Amino acid sequence: MSAYQQIKQECYDANMELPKLGLVLFTFGNVSVADREKKVFAIKPSGVPYEELTVDKMVIVDFDSNIIEGDLRPSSDTKTHAVLYKHWEKIGSIVHTHSTYATAWAQSLRDIPIFGTTHADHNTVDIPCAAPMSDEMIKGNYEYETGFQIMNCYKEKGLDYTEVEMMIVGNHAPFTWGKNAHKAVYNAAVLESVAKMAWLTEQINPNAPRLKDALIKKHYERKHGPDSYYGQ
Repeated sequence: MSAYQQIKQECYDANMELPKLGLVLFTFGNVSVADREKKVFAIKPSGVPYEELTVDKMVIVDFDSNIIEGDLRPSSDTKTHAVLYKHWEKIGSIVHTHSTYATAWAQSLRDIPIFGTTHADHNTVDIPCAAPMSDEMIKGNYEYETGFQIMNCYKEKGLDYTEVEMMIVGNHAPFTWGKNAHKAVYNAAVLESVAKMAWLTEQINPNAPRLKDALIKKHYERKHGPDSYYGQ
């Protein structure tokens, strides 16, 4: 049995959630799961249909994108995952999809506005959209540079990646993360739902106002604050 069996199993299970949740088509998207002690992560192999995936097909890669274990090529987005794991040390899992509504916002080059309490239950700010990648970065190590595109967005907007665990890459698609695979996949589903709601809101009322600060604070803190009371 592989020394990395646990993260391979977690990675497989999380990847299989994506089609169930309607977040991917064909071979789109990927989930990775890290082992911080071993400084490696498991990730979906590139271009393999979800129905053909198995635990043993998950590829083990280190934080410098070197393949440690596996017979298949890892996801084409592996270098992006590696950069984020290396620099954002509190991430345990990353999800990348091309889910329809979140990707549409990414293609529009707009942050997703905080219109309602569903959004505020998870974030106190607009979901950030990273600026399009420069020509120089595109011509270089593209997937590696995507990791820096994401981190630069957070630096420029003054955001904490441990608080805002979802974003969209301009002209590209969404990325989410969390302390474990369950949270990262949950965030991907929430992001897609919030993106759809925001799009519908603007169709119904193009001048819809941003959610007022008092409601943002109330909904976020009742779920995440020191005196939170949501759930059991």
